[in-house]
Amino acid sequence: MNGLQVFEKQQAYYRTGATRSLEFRLGQLAKLHKVIVEREAAIMQALREDLNRSEKESFLLEIGLVLKEISFMQKHLKRWMKPVKVKTAFTHFGSKGYIVPEPLGTALIIAPWNYPFQLAIAPLVGAIAAGNTSVLKPSELSPAVSEVMSSLIQDTFDPAYITVMEGGVEVSKELLDLPFDKIFFTGSVNVGKQVMAAAAKHLTPVTLELGGKSPAIVHHDANLKLAAKRVAFGKFINAGQTCIAPDYVLVHRSVKEQFIELLHKSVAKFYGKDPLEHPDYGRIISGRHFQRLCGFLQQGEITMGGRTDEMSQRIEPTVLTEVNWNMPVMQEEIFGPILPVLVYDELQETIDLINARPKPLALYLFSDNQAIQKRVTEAVPFGGGCINDTLMHLATPYLPFGGVGESGTGAYHGEESFRTFSHMKSVLKQTTKFDFAFRYPSAKGGLAIIRRLMK
Repeated sequence: MNGLQVFEKQQAYYRTGATRSLEFRLGQLAKLHKVIVEREAAIMQALREDLNRSEKESFLLEIGLVLKEISFMQKHLKRWMKPVKVKTAFTHFGSKGYIVPEPLGTALIIAPWNYPFQLAIAPLVGAIAAGNTSVLKPSELSPAVSEVMSSLIQDTFDPAYITVMEGGVEVSKELLDLPFDKIFFTGSVNVGKQVMAAAAKHLTPVTLELGGKSPAIVHHDANLKLAAKRVAFGKFINAGQTCIAPDYVLVHRSVKEQFIELLHKSVAKFYGKDPLEHPDYGRIISGRHFQRLCGFLQQGEITMGGRTDEMSQRIEPTVLTEVNWNMPVMQEEIFGPILPVLVYDELQETIDLINARPKPLALYLFSDNQAIQKRVTEAVPFGGGCINDTLMHLATPYLPFGGVGESGTGAYHGEESFRTFSHMKSVLKQTTKFDFAFRYPSAKGGLAIIRRLMK
């Protein structure tokens, strides 16, 4: 079937009302959970083929996150679906107000290649919980995962309810031309702009999960050993191909050398003395991306790493120093295992530097000083982040995840996923036991009464 046929079938199925009941939604979530557990080995193998992802990383960052998200939805969905009674104004005496969550309809979920399973299925969990039908469009750059995911969905769900549309850019364009009720896109800023422009033609609401240059600040009072370990974890896992990876580090001048030394030790502990030979160190997704990253290695000074292997499309965990903001490596989102380290003397320098650029998707601050923690989190806008850690804000369903400005719009995870794929419908239930005559055009002195009531 082509995109239009799939869309029309899903719209027709949605209009039957089959997706609306709590029992149906919980049943579909249970089916999804069951099939993921059953096919865990196949998913892991596909992630190994596409990204050389280890089983531990695959479960931690992809499969486990999704299973946790499903379990969280199952536990809380009944409460989220209930209409919420709200207060009414004095001018509405005798009435009752409710907020009623309802599905948006048919959702289009466009997923990227860097976490190809999690970033497709986690939004789908929200769409299911909210009562929508869904079309998934995985990335053609991760074909093994795309194939496994397509098979998993096809064998589990009616295509009129959930289906996967595989293919390249032409498939995405075909789908974006259709009047979906919701578009959820994860990917680059440039493509996000194209998605938003396409959605505008139909006034389709969009959630954009983008990226940008997410900074890590390492202050002089930080636990440096822990900071180095957690920055190395956040940056070099999946070979740096993580939208919320620390893109660069701003480290206090007094601890720069010690921090880099500890960073080097952390990398050696994670991946051995020769990461290019480590069986679980990730590969760059394509030759084009590999060559782009190699270009960054010509900028600044390589303080750690820097070796490459074109055959396996691997780049050693690398630290660059002596970089400046005019270099491409500091102007583009890196999205690879290359970490520029810059120094600062006063904390306000870092705040001014970050605020002079587009709002980042994530920010990481390493400091034990609560006043500094408060100052940075209040002074710098960012999508989400951690104090004294990296990445882990993504892994809790109790925190909404999303960007701001160029790093995205909208959020998901946990209850926020349910809300993202729902419309919160306002309903006022008015009494018929009495009526206020002053509101009608024929009422004498009505304006004076209204003025008194609406002060």
